[in-house]
Amino acid sequence: MTQPSVILATASYDHTIRFWEAKSGRCYRTIQYPESQVNRLEITPDKRYLAAAGNPHIRLFDVNSTSPQPVMSYDSHTNNVMAVGFQCDGKWMYSGSEDGTVKIWDLRAPGCQREYESRAAVNTVVLHPNQTELISGDQNGNIRVWDLTANSCSCELVPEVDTAVRSLTVMWDGSLVVAANNKGTCYVWRLLRGTQTMTNFEPLHKLQAHDGYILKCLLSPEFCEPQRYLATASSDSTVKIWNVDGFTLEKTLVGHQRWVWDCVFSVDGAYLITASSDSTARLWSMSTGEDIRVYSGHHKATVCCALHDGAESTAA
Repeated sequence: MTQPSVILATASYDHTIRFWEAKSGRCYRTIQYPESQVNRLEITPDKRYLAAAGNPHIRLFDVNSTSPQPVMSYDSHTNNVMAVGFQCDGKWMYSGSEDGTVKIWDLRAPGCQREYESRAAVNTVVLHPNQTELISGDQNGNIRVWDLTANSCSCELVPEVDTAVRSLTVMWDGSLVVAANNKGTCYVWRLLRGTQTMTNFEPLHKLQAHDGYILKCLLSPEFCEPQRYLATASSDSTVKIWNVDGFTLEKTLVGHQRWVWDCVFSVDGAYLITASSDSTARLWSMSTGEDIRVYSGHHKATVCCALHDGAESTAA
């Protein structure tokens, strides 16, 4: 099977993962995932594997195979896995779960290498571009920085007491971090390097982005420069695009009929893929704000999407 240059995958409450031809909208592969819902999808930097975060497992599927079976399973979480991602050259994977832990996994070995206790259900985890700090957000409203070099929590923040942090995103150059919560608010901090390696958070902006929940926030990638955008996907069925310079509203993406759970930028920031409870995923043009492709095939809510349309990044 020849590898597509653009890998687009979605997962749904219908217990399937689907791979799509991004341009045509055709679904070319469906994986049955009967044992649980899939909460999050992520593609490895080398485009070879797709990680599916379920309950309580993480399964790794071969992107270029037709086999319905995973090539690896990661099994030490005890509840829904809500976050999954990879170190930049794909040596290890990180995850966060409603069991209250953040874990690190060596992709070549079964079992978890490290575990950090957040003491509340973890909703979101992001890796700082320096590759040495993980930032997690939990159901109790805590944001924690986990220093992987010191192997400890180096910073704790609570932007709004008892308000769940749903999503975190870090600017590609490490200059900003945004946290979105259940009240439709985004908190923006400037990230400053202290005298040690520890990251310091300087409050920059508070953005009342939506009246409903924000389910995903995402900052635009490096190749989108000099434009810098923040996308916020919400239970109000819209995605809003904010200009990071002043956090003014650029566009509102209207088309989904129900909650928008997830979004991902194309590598150049020219397009955005979204996943919604209306069972579709959509491809949006950032320049016009119009949806130019609808991916239809799931029978229930589509809750996560993954896209890799950039160059393959392989370990040196």
